[in-house]
Amino acid sequence: MSFFLLLFSFAFLSCQHLKINQKDVKLFESISLLDQYMQNNDQRIINILCYDVSFGHSNGWTQNFDDFKKDFSSKKVIYKEIKQIEISEIKKHKKFASIRRKIQVSGLYKDQSFEMKLALLEIWMKKNSVWKLWSRQSIEIKP
Repeated sequence: MSFFLLLFSFAFLSCQHLKINQKDVKLFESISLLDQYMQNNDQRIINILCYDVSFGHSNGWTQNFDDFKKDFSSKKVIYKEIKQIEISEIKKHKKFASIRRKIQVSGLYKDQSFEMKLALLEIWMKKNSVWKLWSRQSIEIKP
């Protein structure tokens, strides 16, 4: 029950100005799980990633699936909080969805504290009725 309340709050608060339909619920569940798994350093995150996923980080660092798995399990980066700020665009075509959103993150990178606001472009692919992250690019939003 609490997961659905969280999902409803996520969809309502972050997408107030976007038109959300029932077909997008599974996509929003995957987006919410991505943030939740990342924040909790949960190894189940790999279940919602495509095998050929590509991460482009705000510092210019890029990772493929194997790099991400290795760094994630080593706890090179530990997120304390990931807060959804806004979803500004959703575009869907066949089995792909493009999401532009903003998040506030804080955590530790090699024992150094960080806090930043990021703009993300995520490409999700639907595989067997499950949305999986295929590509993600982030940039830091400076105050």
